[in-house]
Amino acid sequence: MDFTLYWFMFPVAVVVATTAMLSGIGGAALFTPIFLLVFPALGPEYPLPSATAAFGAALLTQTFGFASGLVGYWRKRLIDLGCALPFIAVAVPFAVAGALASHLADEVALKATYGVLMAAGAWVMLRRGRDAGSPDAAAGLDGDAEVVPAAGATMRTVIDRAGRSYSFAAPRQSAGGVVTSLGAFFTGLVSTGIGEVIMPQLVKRNRVPVAVAAATSVAVVISTTAAASATQVWSLMSAGGLNAVPWNLVCYTVPGVLIGGQLGPFLQGRLSQGAMVRAIGVLFCVIAIAMMWIAARDWRLSP
Repeated sequence: MDFTLYWFMFPVAVVVATTAMLSGIGGAALFTPIFLLVFPALGPEYPLPSATAAFGAALLTQTFGFASGLVGYWRKRLIDLGCALPFIAVAVPFAVAGALASHLADEVALKATYGVLMAAGAWVMLRRGRDAGSPDAAAGLDGDAEVVPAAGATMRTVIDRAGRSYSFAAPRQSAGGVVTSLGAFFTGLVSTGIGEVIMPQLVKRNRVPVAVAAATSVAVVISTTAAASATQVWSLMSAGGLNAVPWNLVCYTVPGVLIGGQLGPFLQGRLSQGAMVRAIGVLFCVIAIAMMWIAARDWRLSP
């Protein structure tokens, strides 16, 4: 195992983790395409042994990145654990189930599934970006904006380290629990999904202020990906031993995401949320097309 092979992934990991922290998406949504699309183009020594290994490495890396981001947002006092716990209770069991299922699924099917999820994620992100400049979204960004609760709703208040107060109705999952469970299952299966479904539920469906929603989303994502990555790593090592995990890759991505996990909360509110989300949506479109093309090519080449 060559421990100098993936040195370039350190700065890439810093950028990916910073972007993930700012947008609330899972960093694995950007790491997995790098592992599956970019590495094969770099030369025969770079591709990982399997798509499952790529998903496992992405989840393991994301876990450390979101742990770092969790610390950053905790210091800013923006995380509402009371809002996060109902989502975590639904997400963790389904993430473990997805991680176990990934080792039984066909690799071409996993790539195709990932492409479809990226297309869905692009649609969600482009809608978020389009709506970011609307009056409703602007109100969500304002920590002192007045929120009118629905009848019977329980109000919650978060006061951050700078003294800004965010008041909002406690989120309700109801039908959103199905979306959460699907996002968690796909996170375990193909490394992405939970971050992309939590933020829209918090911001659009429940009107949680963006700053609190991003921080609370990190708490949900770290719990979900920790459970999924532990299951993925255990399954990889059970099947192929210690070397089945690409340690020569994660030794660079983990330090990178630890740094990016701190930069993201620091930059929160300093960059245009709408422009960043739209850019990620366009990138997801490109990834979806590329991944589905590769899945179709592999399917044609398979015996």
